[in-house]
Amino acid sequence: MRRKNKRRTFEHVEVVDAGAKGKSVGKAPDGRVIFLSNAVPGDVVDVMTTKKRKAYFEGIATHFHTLSEKRTTPQCEHFGVCGGCKWQHMAYEHQLHFKQKEVENNLKRIGNIELPQITPILGSKKQYFYRNKMEFSFSDSRWLTQEEIDSMTPIEDKNALGFHIPGMWDKILDVKKCHLQADPSNAIRLEIRNFAIENGLSFFNPRTQKGLLRTMMLRTSSTGEIMLLIQFRDDDKEKRELLLNHLVQKFPEITALLYVINQKQNDTIYDQKVICFAGSDHIFEEMEGLRFKINAKSFYQTNSEQAFELYKITRDFAGLTGNELVYDLYTGTGTIAQFVSKNAKKVVGVESVPEAIEDAKTNAKNNTISNVDFYVGDMKNVFNQEFIDEHGLPDVVITDPPRDGMHKMVVEQLLLAAPRKIVYVSCNSATQARDLALLDEKYKVIRVQPVDMFPQTHHVENVVLLEKRV
Repeated sequence: MRRKNKRRTFEHVEVVDAGAKGKSVGKAPDGRVIFLSNAVPGDVVDVMTTKKRKAYFEGIATHFHTLSEKRTTPQCEHFGVCGGCKWQHMAYEHQLHFKQKEVENNLKRIGNIELPQITPILGSKKQYFYRNKMEFSFSDSRWLTQEEIDSMTPIEDKNALGFHIPGMWDKILDVKKCHLQADPSNAIRLEIRNFAIENGLSFFNPRTQKGLLRTMMLRTSSTGEIMLLIQFRDDDKEKRELLLNHLVQKFPEITALLYVINQKQNDTIYDQKVICFAGSDHIFEEMEGLRFKINAKSFYQTNSEQAFELYKITRDFAGLTGNELVYDLYTGTGTIAQFVSKNAKKVVGVESVPEAIEDAKTNAKNNTISNVDFYVGDMKNVFNQEFIDEHGLPDVVITDPPRDGMHKMVVEQLLLAAPRKIVYVSCNSATQARDLALLDEKYKVIRVQPVDMFPQTHHVENVVLLEKRV
């Protein structure tokens, strides 16, 4: 029989650092680390533990003796309940400091390689309202606040349109105002919620798998276009069109109004048919004269303005002269490949998702780019000696893998191909550091540039330039 974790209390704990996944770090009297979810470095707090492990505790601050000078007032009324922007209570310059520190620590401790002076992190001009894509869920049994529970007052309205409570798949926080996506995002979401309630459109219940309205996705773009997709559980034409026609009238600025009928047990739409109700089935994003067609299933960087900065750094690190053959591994929809193409002789992009490659080819054609080729397949299987023999030995490789980093076989093939330069773009500096250590036998790290794509969160991107050792 498993022992239950006995909760412990520690008093006057100084919070000394920010750790992984947005947690802050203190030390217990026995020297063990305490990971805290609601404190800022510089706070002095009393802690109640929630989990005990061999090497550390997890806990929450229950009393604040001293408030850190690094603190600021969160802008969002949902902060502390919604798990989306965990660092809103930390001033932005200190967020950047700890992101920089995380990158440096990972590269030094995990990579254990020789490093140049790491360039200061590039902050985002926008700290709020920077996302171009948001997804919200409907629920007929919303998350109740502690005040509502304590009041003992009967709750009449249990409908919600918002975000999942962290760690609770069936509870949705009803969001009044989100600070991540610019207007008219909040207006559209609130109008959908209120209209649905007024007209008796049922909200989804994930436990019973009943309810008409499941999710909504809203995409905006730098071109001023707006895509809205509503996911319905039932194929109820009358109620569906009641809502969609209302949105057409209320928000003429929506240029792509789409819907999905999804009767599966999960909300993913990638295996579902997307139906265009009004307008177009896509929107366009624009970057340095290039236009990228984005449909409901397309991947595109969610911070458009900062993605432009990230791509400029990548291109600068590549140092192309117009004579190079460039491989763009994990190319996605080919945005980086097309962004650097005018400076290269040829770019070859590889990606495992067939739909992404179709988007890449379409965008390249629309942008009249003729020196890019795209191929689909699992990277560790496609990127081999046969592929290199067919397409040529790359002078420069740009790689932008998922959070897990590159497969060991991909790293091995990079070492065999031995391009002159590798530009490694990463959303996880820990796995990036692991890969850099594997590449160290042939490559030296020349430049490192962290980039903040997601203010108010702990996430950080990092770009590294490697050059072949002489």
